[in-house]
Amino acid sequence: MADPKVGAILAIAIIIHNIPEGMCVSLPIYFATGDKFKAFLWGCVSGLSEPIAALLGYAILAAVVTQNVYGVLFGWTSGMMVIISVKELIPTAHRYDPKDAISTNAMIMGMIIIALSLVLFQVTV
Repeated sequence: MADPKVGAILAIAIIIHNIPEGMCVSLPIYFATGDKFKAFLWGCVSGLSEPIAALLGYAILAAVVTQNVYGVLFGWTSGMMVIISVKELIPTAHRYDPKDAISTNAMIMGMIIIALSLVLFQVTV
């Protein structure tokens, strides 16, 4: 992880990930309150919590985290994301789109984007 290119690519991936995450935080607040500023503020608070927690975690765990621990943590996190997608997100999408006008195509498009990003990551590293 000492390669600056890997760090730059990871930073770009996190930035891209934070756009829909910020929308997921801000849009429900906006539609519930009608207040754009409040929605924007909570989206910013949500976004700022991640780098603060990352720095705190690094300060506490930097000396004890090895490559094996990273592997376990990445596997655990990706497993949780898969379970959430399969058990919650996909069924909810189909519940709100019973005629399947958008859900399946959006899921396939997301898979294509992820696949392309993995290919581009391999090309640049």
